[in-house]
Amino acid sequence: MARPVRPTRRRVVAPAPAPREGPPRRRNRPQAVRRPPPLRLGARLRSLLGSSSDVVRQSLVSLTLNSSTSLVAGAVLGAITHTFERFPGLLVLVPAAIGLRGNVFSALGNRLSTAIHLGNFRLSMRRHTLMGQNVAASLVLTLMLSLLLAIVAKTVAVALGVMHTISILDLALISILGGALASVIVLVATILLAAGSVRFGWDLDNLIAPLVSTLGDVLTLPALWVASLLLDVDRLADMLGAVVTVGVVVLFALAWRSKEEVLRRVVRESLPILFAAACLSTMAGIAIEKRLSTFSTYPALLILFPAFISSAGALGGILSSRLSTKLHLGLMAPAAFPNRDARADGLLVLLLGVPVYLFNGVGAHFTGRLLGQASPGLVQMVVVSLLGGAFAVLFVIAVAYYGTIAALRLGADPDTYGIPLVTSSVDFVGALALIVVIVSVGIA
Repeated sequence: MARPVRPTRRRVVAPAPAPREGPPRRRNRPQAVRRPPPLRLGARLRSLLGSSSDVVRQSLVSLTLNSSTSLVAGAVLGAITHTFERFPGLLVLVPAAIGLRGNVFSALGNRLSTAIHLGNFRLSMRRHTLMGQNVAASLVLTLMLSLLLAIVAKTVAVALGVMHTISILDLALISILGGALASVIVLVATILLAAGSVRFGWDLDNLIAPLVSTLGDVLTLPALWVASLLLDVDRLADMLGAVVTVGVVVLFALAWRSKEEVLRRVVRESLPILFAAACLSTMAGIAIEKRLSTFSTYPALLILFPAFISSAGALGGILSSRLSTKLHLGLMAPAAFPNRDARADGLLVLLLGVPVYLFNGVGAHFTGRLLGQASPGLVQMVVVSLLGGAFAVLFVIAVAYYGTIAALRLGADPDTYGIPLVTSSVDFVGALALIVVIVSVGIA
């Protein structure tokens, strides 16, 4: 009899465990997470400025630098009050000398910015290149206008009753040599900004006016003071003043008749508006000279003055640069009434002015306290800065728009005319606004 077949038992194999998600656990203690190395100064600046679309960030960064360094310039201005008392008429030169650097090199930056947007920019300093001719024109203009500025300052000071002013040769020596010292550094900074805008995607329109004004504020005053030390040597000062005057006139004549088209055109187009700007800025110096007793009583107001004027010019310069670029690119029509984009740019500049002038008032008060110089008080400093700044910013918005439109309709380059027109007019009007507000709040 056959044995029954036993059923075979199947061995049930347990399914393999599902793989764990994530890295396997380690028994040893985890290592500390390595922090990335600290950014260098240049990398921090690039990160802070961002890309060309970060309009508010770029503008606020550049305006903050402008205000901070302008307060330093104001501290220098308050510290060398005795120099202005020794050399009557020199203070008349100061606002125009500060503004001249900003006018010349901001216009240079504007032209380079337009070339970048149009794709015509090439970083080359050769004589026949667009950049090389623009740089040469800017250097010639800053030297010649420094000479003309000395003549205007002397004439206006005598006409308006400033007694015992120093001679024209002395003023010319201070203006030309001091201006040349400051201009070299400002020129290098302008070229580096243009190169950085190409390399890192910055919008030069948002940077050039505030940062160039910043350097002009900080460097011009110490440079003028250094040049004024030469007046202590009478014979050397007279001889050197005559030599530099003749040299500047010869250099300007060569540029005026140059065969290089861009160099000749920029010099001829820029001289009238820059000369008019210098005359208006000189009137700002007269306004401050006449109120020197008030500023001597409260030197913190003198600390506020460069930041107050420079901020208004920088805000107007930003607006002028943006409008000029849009006109060149065909993005805006030169209409009597601003279109939507132009109104948005104007509103942006107005809103940027609020934190800027608040910072100026607070900064001037505490800078004065830090240096042991008298201040009318924190509240009064803030009120003066905000009220005067509101009037100055509204004024520069109107001048920036209609000045840019007028330049284009008259066949001139708005890049060349926009910023000088804004900064020079606000030098005078801003100085008057500051003095009116000071009197209105009962400080003087």
